Amino acid sequence: MHDTLPAGVDPSRPNIARIYDYWLGGKDNFTVDREQAERSLELCPGLSQWARDNRAFICGAAARAAREGGITQFLDLGAGLPTHPAVHEAVRAVDPATRVAYVDFDHVAVCHAQALLAKGDGLRAVHGDLADHDAVSAAVAGTIDFRRPVAVLMAGVLHFLSTPRAQQVCAGWLSRMAPGSWLILAVGRYEDAALLDRLRGVYSAAEYFNHSPADFASLFAGADLVSPGISEGKRWLAGVSAPLPEHDLYGLCGAAVKP
Repeated sequence: MHDTLPAGVDPSRPNIARIYDYWLGGKDNFTVDREQAERSLELCPGLSQWARDNRAFICGAAARAAREGGITQFLDLGAGLPTHPAVHEAVRAVDPATRVAYVDFDHVAVCHAQALLAKGDGLRAVHGDLADHDAVSAAVAGTIDFRRPVAVLMAGVLHFLSTPRAQQVCAGWLSRMAPGSWLILAVGRYEDAALLDRLRGVYSAAEYFNHSPADFASLFAGADLVSPGISEGKRWLAGVSAPLPEHDLYGLCGAAVKP
């Protein structure tokens, strides 16, 4: 990490974005993040694979929204630290003029994203809370025009909200989105409740909510699921819906279009 830290960054406390970065093999993390990430991996070695699958899904689904839906603007909420491949790389492979705004409440994530995107036209990173619809909408107004179709992405973040709260967040964004917009979501799902309880004992960065497939499907209320519906990340990308896997941890993924 950089010697000079942004205001509000505490290297003594584990951080969601930096732990996720470590699971992906990144270097933008502190000792406290690595220690907690390793303790979690000791209990659930599949966390690193889940992180990679989550990244593959969000980039693949975004590219599909650009290709099939003609979406040319993307709002990535809870984006975390800049990671390759990035959403803007995936969608600009379809249309180089696509505009992308990244939003996160972590100062480190936003600072790194701003440095990475400094010379990119139509790319922006802002600090914000994905649940504060009005503030985020105002912050990205120069990049995202909600009068036109937009893809709103939330991958690996809604499992830190209760189901009712996640439903409110998604409904709020859908209400702001123009017809033809895409909502793309992914959460981690644990089938082993005992394992999740043990992980909660060592993972202090945030509270974790284990949404069921039915809970997850409810987040798309008011929008039409695109094929293959609700699925695990790799299967979704391959166009396969069911059955969902039975292993300890996998990604519940899906996308829907606002009618």
